[in-house]
Amino acid sequence: MFKRLLGFALAFGMAATAPPAFAASCGMRDALVEQLTKKYSETLTVGGLQKVNGAQSVMEIWSSSETGTYTVLLTHANGTSCIIAAGTDFFQAVPKFTVEGTSS
Repeated sequence: MFKRLLGFALAFGMAATAPPAFAASCGMRDALVEQLTKKYSETLTVGGLQKVNGAQSVMEIWSSSETGTYTVLLTHANGTSCIIAAGTDFFQAVPKFTVEGTSS
């Protein structure tokens, strides 16, 4: 019982003291976009509006067919963008069905 309690205490203690992972990944949108285009050859692939804490933000996915990288940005109304996710081996899904009445 004591080992289990100690394990929970250590796990929650470390989680509480850990710095936010994405805090360093925020900045002005223009600077982040410049870095994505120059360093990773990424271009805007898709985007949309997202309601966060009562305010709307813009979610964007930037990707590069050249490098295979992708980045997910969330931009707030004040112009600050945060990198939500990034990775490699980006691919675009192709629908595997056809709509009735259309040619394939």
